[in-house]
Amino acid sequence: MKKSLNIIVPIFNEEDNLSRLGEELSSFLDISLAKTTVLLVNDGSTDKSQAEIRSICDKDDRFSYLSFEENRGLSAALKAGFDHSETDLIGYIDSDLQTAPEDFNLLLAEIENYDLVTGVRSDRKDSFVKNMSSTIANGIRRSFTHDGMDDTGCPLKIIKTDYAKRIPMFKGLHRFLPAMILLQDGKIKQVPVRHFPRIAGEAKYHLWNRLFGPLADCFAYLWMKRKYINYKIADSSAKIKQ
Repeated sequence: MKKSLNIIVPIFNEEDNLSRLGEELSSFLDISLAKTTVLLVNDGSTDKSQAEIRSICDKDDRFSYLSFEENRGLSAALKAGFDHSETDLIGYIDSDLQTAPEDFNLLLAEIENYDLVTGVRSDRKDSFVKNMSSTIANGIRRSFTHDGMDDTGCPLKIIKTDYAKRIPMFKGLHRFLPAMILLQDGKIKQVPVRHFPRIAGEAKYHLWNRLFGPLADCFAYLWMKRKYINYKIADSSAKIKQ
């Protein structure tokens, strides 16, 4: 049976990118290896993003949206997407299109044997400061989580939905998705994907929230890891509501 995939796209003040985003995602839906839909999550944008989002959804019924009352951050947008997905798989891509929707097929080709497949950006097209701060942040995070991931910040991921829904989301946890799958005894893999320069809009992450913020989040992750509850059912007579 062909798997179903719902792609979550968090959006905050990206009005200049959204027309192209709709076109590229729509083209991908026609060639996806899975039956695919898109959920656009407007994270309290203060520009004209919501009007663009409505226009995209009006043109293609494979698109839908959620709109927050106020900006709540990337982790909140992902949680909302997880909560509202009923597909077999959940995907994630940023609205800046620095990764290509077509590369979801590279991840889909691997997801059968894994519970999370994430991209690792090849030949990154970012500034020296951005690349260096990301490299340092990834090294710090790996020392805390031991997840073996080289590029956990890559905004191109696919997760099996039952695993995604069991992630206890908190602010900043989007950086720890592979580690959270490992806590569930799941299997993870990284796959090289293409990376492109941002051509519209402004980056939302800078030195503080790319380097120092994640360091604080690492301690929150360690606390949560010690408290995390994980179990597997060996047998049951309980009936599951349909």
